[in-house]
Order: sequence, then structure tokens, then C-alpha cells
Amino acid sequence: MTHPHPTPDRTPAEASPLSLPDDLRTHLTPPARHWLEAALAEAALPAPAWELRLAEARRRCGPAHADAARVLILRAARPAPADLARVYQQGTADERRAVLHALPHLVPGPESLPLVEDALRTNDTRLLEAAVGPYAARHLTPHLWRHAVLKCLFTGVPITRVAQLAARAHGDAELARMLADFAAERTAAGRPVPEDLRHVLALTDPTAPPHATHGGTPHGKES
Repeated sequence: MTHPHPTPDRTPAEASPLSLPDDLRTHLTPPARHWLEAALAEAALPAPAWELRLAEARRRCGPAHADAARVLILRAARPAPADLARVYQQGTADERRAVLHALPHLVPGPESLPLVEDALRTNDTRLLEAAVGPYAARHLTPHLWRHAVLKCLFTGVPITRVAQLAARAHGDAELARMLADFAAERTAAGRPVPEDLRHVLALTDPTAPPHATHGGTPHGKES
């Protein structure tokens, strides 16, 4: 079963599903490039081999390019939400992160929100960064999205990783209240208030231009 791609946002692999982006092509060794091109062609076929390729990506393409390779393979394979959920639940942290990065390209609706919610319950900062990407920005409820923002502040994930931060935070009085409470708790405990918190608090001001402040554009790493 396949699903049409929604309008794509930027990801670690900003390219059509069966081609390598130039910035990845030029950094891969010839054997790695050949392997990835073959894996993408194979993933487009009605066969399950793409799951094995996800596991091989780090060894074949190197740690610096494995994330982008996995996202490309997932986009070429176009797995159904149930298959994505299985890969996420059974996969390594790297494979889970790739699934989260690929969600905006593969799942137009909210069917895969349980994967995002699972990632937001962890303290793995790289998984958290992937979880607060464009898919979460589109589909998380206001309540869960606010708690995702607080989780980023609590764990030290840069707030710039939160996709569509300015648009969703603008005029959000409840988020402003939660941020103020969090800052008060930190101050009472003698701990510093994260500078990112002040930036997000400024974004909640309903009189401020919604896209003129820090964090106003979706981040460039679909996470």
C-alpha cells in the first residue's frame, strides 16, 4: 500500500526519492554512491529488501551520511504507516530517527502521531530533535505540542529545531503561562533560565509579528 507524498519540507535528504542530492553525491565514496543508488532503485520495487538497506546504511555510507541515506531509502520505498510503525518499534535509534525524518514525505495525515509521541517520551536528544520536525508541527495537538516545546527546553534541544515554532507559538497564552511557570521553578531552584525560553516567550506575544523573531522558520533538518 502506498500513500501520496504531501508537500515536502526540507530534510537531511532534500531530493526526489530516486536521485541523490548533489551535496550527498559529492561526499560519498564511489562504492558508497553505487550502493545507495542501487538501494534506492531496489527500494522502489515491491520487495522488502529496503529494510535491510536501512540497517546497512551506516556501514556503507559512513556515519556522516547515513541519516540522509536512510531517509532517501524510505522515500523510495514509500512504506505504509503500519510498516513505518514496525520499523520504528523494531529499529535502532538511528532507524527510528530516519522514520521520524521521513514522516512528512510519506504520511499526509496524523496516522503516525504515536511514533512522534513515543519519541517525545524519551530523553534521547537526537530523537527529540527528529520528533519536533514538520510532521509534529502539522499534526500535534496544542497540548502535546506545548509539552514538546517544554521538553526541548528541559533537555537542551535547541529551540530552532522545532518546526514552525513562531507560527504555532504566536499568541499562545497557555504556552506563555507554562513557560513562565518553568522559568519560576528554575529560578527558585537556583538554576539558570535557558535563553531559548526567553525567545519562545517573546514569540507568544500576540502583538509581535508572527514570523519576525528567533525560530520563525521551519528548521532545515527534518527532525
